[in-house]
Amino acid sequence: MKQKVFGISGWKNSGKTTLTSALIRELSARGYRVSSVKHAHHNVDVDQQGTDSYKHRVAGASEVMLASSKRFALMHEIAEEDGEFELGELLEKMSEVDLILVEGFKSSEIPKIQTIRQVSLGNSGKEPINNIVAYATDMPKETELPVLDVDNVSLIADFIIDYMDLYVS
Repeated sequence: MKQKVFGISGWKNSGKTTLTSALIRELSARGYRVSSVKHAHHNVDVDQQGTDSYKHRVAGASEVMLASSKRFALMHEIAEEDGEFELGELLEKMSEVDLILVEGFKSSEIPKIQTIRQVSLGNSGKEPINNIVAYATDMPKETELPVLDVDNVSLIADFIIDYMDLYVS
């Protein structure tokens, strides 16, 4: 079964993380199994200097898995010459769920909602946001695409469920 993937994109401070987190809560409460992928524009380090797993990583381990009875985290080192993983490569590493919500990845070809908040209008960038299927905003927007109230998480969840043809398994 091919994973169902839907994106939330927008410019800095447009409410992407707030909306994505709220959608994860809403969809999970409705019985969907939801995972997420979050793009970061900076070095990501979930490990802390001085821990055993940090020592393994700086010693040269390609991957370090940190595991407990509650969760595990897999840290994979990427050689500078290899560059950043493509979204598709990252998605292949995910376990099967009902929906993967992707935050960021503006240039990816997955369907996505663009978040626009009046307070963040000055943060628009030059990078295009591809494959927008709807807008989530707190102001009027002239477009032929659906315009959803960014603060109405239930309505946005309904839109995604309909758009992605999701059914609780």
